[in-house]
Amino acid sequence: MIAIIDYDMGNLRSLENALDRLGATYCVTADPETIRRADKVILPGVGHAGLAMDNLLERGLPAVIRSLRQPVLGICVGMQVLCRDSEEAPGKACLGVFDAHVRRFSPAPGCKVPHMGWNDLGNLEGKLFKDMTSGAYVYFVHSYYAGLCPDTVATCRYAGVMFSAALRYENFYGTQFHPEKSGSVGEQILKKFLAI
Repeated sequence: MIAIIDYDMGNLRSLENALDRLGATYCVTADPETIRRADKVILPGVGHAGLAMDNLLERGLPAVIRSLRQPVLGICVGMQVLCRDSEEAPGKACLGVFDAHVRRFSPAPGCKVPHMGWNDLGNLEGKLFKDMTSGAYVYFVHSYYAGLCPDTVATCRYAGVMFSAALRYENFYGTQFHPEKSGSVGEQILKKFLAI
């Protein structure tokens, strides 16, 4: 059973549809015991990192998430709140799983903020990207990014910045892009997460 953490941070329908296509069994929950008992956990998220942390705190989930030993996947804002902190929420600590600071893109010629649309991945490492080659295209929607760090397992370049497109630390994985909206490449990545 996969637990999708429900903390009022975005539409879960596309993720549920992607898991349905893969034949996965899942539940959407904020219950700590259900999350602890799950075989895998997904922390999705769309919106503001500060509000995301507020919602997790309100539900008593930060310590629960940090304590998990099964595979955990953070998607978009879900990945960002697994980092140390974010410029989107000055002075507020995030979950601190990944050793990364989240910054806002600065506008650059020909590059709008938010970074929205398809972009390619580089420097692929680890289980989520096994047998995949750099250059695979995935779908992004974000104004903030995690900088490069020891936990970086995939990169992307936008607005003159090379950033972490994916992170991994022990049993925690994160993707800044949306695998559930990234066609066949995203489906492969989700399938590899489910197989861990």
